[in-house]
Amino acid sequence: MLLDFFEALANINFPFLRNALIAGLLSSILFGILGSIVTVRRIGSLAGAVSHAVLGGIGMALFLSSVFTFNFPPILGALIFAALSAVIIGLVSLKSKQREDTVINAIWVIGMSLGILFLAKTPGYADPSAWLFGNILLISNMDIIFLAVLDVIAIILAKRFYAQIEASSFDAEFARTRGVPTEKIFLLLLGFTAIAIVLLQTFVGIVMVIAMLTLPAGCAGVFSRSLSSMMFFGCLFAAFFSVSGLVFGWIFDLPVGAMTVITAGILFLGLSLFRALRKN
Repeated sequence: MLLDFFEALANINFPFLRNALIAGLLSSILFGILGSIVTVRRIGSLAGAVSHAVLGGIGMALFLSSVFTFNFPPILGALIFAALSAVIIGLVSLKSKQREDTVINAIWVIGMSLGILFLAKTPGYADPSAWLFGNILLISNMDIIFLAVLDVIAIILAKRFYAQIEASSFDAEFARTRGVPTEKIFLLLLGFTAIAIVLLQTFVGIVMVIAMLTLPAGCAGVFSRSLSSMMFFGCLFAAFFSVSGLVFGWIFDLPVGAMTVITAGILFLGLSLFRALRKN
């Protein structure tokens, strides 16, 4: 059956399969770099809130496009909600730490609820599961270009600000005393993560974005002793999960996104159990 996958991959009549493979590998770079930072800084809940709030912007855009005559691209609505969510969470995190969890949870549920309400009132049928779980098999050539550009930007920013990111991630107070602009670094990270989440969720869905921002980096943490090595192994694990999900999804005729998340989740839990047993 694996041979059938490679035959389909080489078949000129299945360009969507090659696009999905390329997109999965390109996405792995973002997941590895951003996921490692998100994991080390322990802001996975912040990324989760932004990604789920995006559904509100998507629903709003689809509703306005259906009710009024002008075209409102869903990705624009997603960017608006992601930016607003990132700003609110960032300000609260910096100014009022004790209220951070409450605000994060509020943005999480309000964004999703608004999205469901907008979709419910959108004329015709609008399925929220299409945005929650995505379909990487629908990746276009233009999407691949966007992903490649985003990868280049992520690599440049990670290399340029690596020392500051590493210092503020492991000991923000000490980094601040050494003159590192920790607040600016945090806001820059949050803003870029919000943009990346919007673009990635249009390709693979909200659920897979959250899983791939945490699970590959979590697996990489077992073998890593520095942030840079965690990024490297995170990219490798993300690539492995993406390719495995695509292969299993094709062979067993199952949703690729779901298979990717399940593969990543099983390996992460296995490695976590192994590490726990080894310590004992």
